[in-house]
Amino acid sequence: MNSDRPAAAVIPIILSGGAGARLWPVSRQGHPKPFIKLPDGQSLLHKTLLRAGGVASVEQMLLVTNRDYYFISKDEVNGAFEGATGPTTDYLLEPVGRNTAAAVAAAAHWVVSRIGPDALMLILPADHLITPAEEFQRDVQAAVALAQQGKLVTFGIRPTRPETGYGYIECGERLAGTQAKVVRRFVEKPDLATARDYARSPDFLWNSGMFCMQAQIFLDELKRHRPGLSEDMAVTWAAVPATGEHSRLVELPSAEFEKVESISIDYAVMEHSDKLVVLPTEASWNDIGSWSSVAALSPADARGNRVRGEALLYDCADCYVHADERIIAALGVNGLMVIDTPDALLVAAGDREQEVKEIVAQLKKRGHESYRTHRTVIRPWGTYTVLEQGQGYKIKRIEVKPQGALSLQMHHHRSEHWIVVSGTAKVLSNEREFLVMTNESTYIPAGHRHRVVNPGVVDLVMIEVQSGAYLGEDDIVLFSDIYGRA
Repeated sequence: MNSDRPAAAVIPIILSGGAGARLWPVSRQGHPKPFIKLPDGQSLLHKTLLRAGGVASVEQMLLVTNRDYYFISKDEVNGAFEGATGPTTDYLLEPVGRNTAAAVAAAAHWVVSRIGPDALMLILPADHLITPAEEFQRDVQAAVALAQQGKLVTFGIRPTRPETGYGYIECGERLAGTQAKVVRRFVEKPDLATARDYARSPDFLWNSGMFCMQAQIFLDELKRHRPGLSEDMAVTWAAVPATGEHSRLVELPSAEFEKVESISIDYAVMEHSDKLVVLPTEASWNDIGSWSSVAALSPADARGNRVRGEALLYDCADCYVHADERIIAALGVNGLMVIDTPDALLVAAGDREQEVKEIVAQLKKRGHESYRTHRTVIRPWGTYTVLEQGQGYKIKRIEVKPQGALSLQMHHHRSEHWIVVSGTAKVLSNEREFLVMTNESTYIPAGHRHRVVNPGVVDLVMIEVQSGAYLGEDDIVLFSDIYGRA
């Protein structure tokens, strides 16, 4: 514990793990909702980082995410605070998803051990859009004052419409001297008629999933209301390997964490705690939980159509078109969502947006790769894009960041031909190391240990032509990797 840090230190805890299935095909398991780009070019995680970093007195934050998202998360952090003095960011990596109760419990153990039991956790999901920043900062300061008094504070959003995709909080009497109110009950995703009644009532707020509370008080409440989860999380934390005082990365051990119950923080603690209060906020809030919420970020034409990308809509009304690469033309249709990506197209009725996740479930059941990855796949060293594939061959475009390096690997069933389009490649093939310059190529036979490194200061771009009887991504034997994946 750092005794020089004030007892009321505020540590933003950013939860970045949900897949965002209702935003398929842009959001996928391998590239989920917090990382998708909004019309202004920034991701939701990028915006959350800036919002958390703008809270007064914040010097340190913790990002809780799946270990598969560590490198892309780190890129987002670097991009958010590039050229600026931002808070120190630490990472807590989950081996599997175990919902928000486990994620917050792990963060609370981290805060208690690293900062102190009285430190305040500001729990922020990574996939929310909140404006204006000034209103959010004022709300946080009010929540901090309440949390210092031992309250668990949740932020409630005034409904602007009947919404069946959100949870609601029914409010009771106001807490003396504050804007906060007693929480009477939580209501999960009501039907449309009930949502209409809630939207008209001053006693109901949307449940934002944001909280502010002392770390130790949360752990005490978890032990009181969910003792099994509390014990399993304590065992998990005790099994975390000892790390240096200044380590920025903690990985939760798989064997222990997989035993932790998967349940939301609302069900596990908040619905049962007598310490919970709700703070109504006037800030504009959007959890970007459906395509209609994404569409609302783009201006509408005279007939209610919204477009991102290039589209031609003739005699259409109340449609949303998201076009990644090609022009989309629509004729005489109303109330449609058309979401086009290079390898998957979604066409859906606008009033069925909450059911997009069922499409994802069916794709997963079939084992179709489009539920999990895009045609362009992000790796710690850069990206690869599958350009074309057929019987016995696959063609990829590979982009390697400056100083990036693919793992030292070998394939049993495929050979690879690399053509450098731009930049310089340093290639290791068996025991031979050599440079391949722009407009040059090299051949890697099956069975050769090989690696490519970008030794330059500009991106390395290559075309890779694979040939062989089996071209699956699992035909890789890893020997070493600078990113710790081997």
